[in-house]
Amino acid sequence: MKFVQDFLAARLQNPQLLVDATCGNGHDTQFLCTLAGPAGHVLGLDIQQQAVDNTNARLAAAGYGAVGRAVLHDHARLAELVQPGTADCVLFNFGWLPGADHTVFSHAESSIPALEAALDALRPGGVLSAILYSGRVIGSDEKTEILHWMRTLPLTRCTVLVCDFANWAETAPLPCFLLKK
Repeated sequence: MKFVQDFLAARLQNPQLLVDATCGNGHDTQFLCTLAGPAGHVLGLDIQQQAVDNTNARLAAAGYGAVGRAVLHDHARLAELVQPGTADCVLFNFGWLPGADHTVFSHAESSIPALEAALDALRPGGVLSAILYSGRVIGSDEKTEILHWMRTLPLTRCTVLVCDFANWAETAPLPCFLLKK
């Protein structure tokens, strides 16, 4: 995640709207609040009430309650909350909520529509960040299908960067960035 944070911090200057589409326990949402500063806004989404509560508690404790908030909402329905062309960044950290029920995890059937909605929500020059996972519990279907979807995106719409680390395990988190044109 540090690699993703460093990339986003270097790429995003004075962002106005940042979205954490899978807010989990709020670590990424809090990071986005540091990028947004007092003039920006951060919206976190999750389908689990526990994640929303954890994120809002984290933001309040860190003094970011005025900058960011999390809401109970499906990332596949992102377009209901974010107007097209308005977000500087949409971040996804797929998989499951750390410390919660591991039988609840993301699937390509909802993740790909969420990524499409996120790409539409981005302003030109905006960044979509997605961390993909595979492993014993979740398998590799979501990761494989999302990578296939990314490889079919036209270069006129965005540039896709898949950060594959040659000496990492196949099941290691895979950071990906879509840079909207």
